[in-house]
Amino acid sequence: MNTSQFKFLTVAFLLLTASAGFAQTDTIRLKDKRLNTSTLKPGMRQYLVYFQMPQSPKTLRYWLWLRNTQVQKRNGENVFVTTQNWFGSDTLSYRSGYSVNRVSDFSPIYHSETVAGKNKAFNWAADKVTGADTVANNTKKGFAIIFAEPCYNWNLDIETFEMLPLAAGKTFAINFYDAGFGKPEFTIYKVSGSEVIATYDNHKVDCWKLVNESDFKGQHATQTFWITKKGHEFIKEEDVFPGGYRYKVKLPATAFNILQRISGK
Repeated sequence: MNTSQFKFLTVAFLLLTASAGFAQTDTIRLKDKRLNTSTLKPGMRQYLVYFQMPQSPKTLRYWLWLRNTQVQKRNGENVFVTTQNWFGSDTLSYRSGYSVNRVSDFSPIYHSETVAGKNKAFNWAADKVTGADTVANNTKKGFAIIFAEPCYNWNLDIETFEMLPLAAGKTFAINFYDAGFGKPEFTIYKVSGSEVIATYDNHKVDCWKLVNESDFKGQHATQTFWITKKGHEFIKEEDVFPGGYRYKVKLPATAFNILQRISGK
């Protein structure tokens, strides 16, 4: 082998190695503590959520979605307490959620949600999730599932995305679980690139695009999330699935004060 051939093979090897490293998947496990919890900013977030169906072009299904995260003390440790409220066109479409996670690593402690007037509540541990037997009218009181390893609460996927170490070319495998359904599984999210988009006030922000591809009833579906590079803030989502589209767009936090009105405060 002459010198030129040796140099060519050496460069080719380095390029292949770099390419393999570039495509490497970062597995997000609780024990590794790869989430940067300091980037999750407490406060109220408001989103307009709406569906567009090509078969019904004159109809728009929509909700106002409020997510409020606060840092509190629970049994002597700091925890994130996240509440969710979905407001639709009638009382049957209303739903709410309440989640507690450790500030140290975002490990779930408790999760409950009320959908169509039915409540389900869970105590969440590193190795299992069980129905909370002290919660009144809990439809999941006798529920139990054992884990092979700790997992994250899928209902807090947006907050999880805001804590990821996002960068060009990165791929993440996140061990999510939707309490009460199926079993935990690793979901793949890829940083497909970046894009400068305009917010509601036409302010331009540079965002990472995080994409998930999946099978929806036997057909291909995608979810794309836009997360700002500067503040790690989720500001937009676009879901494409057979028969339609779903969008989530962040609104200014002062857009609505529904919670104050219904609580009388």
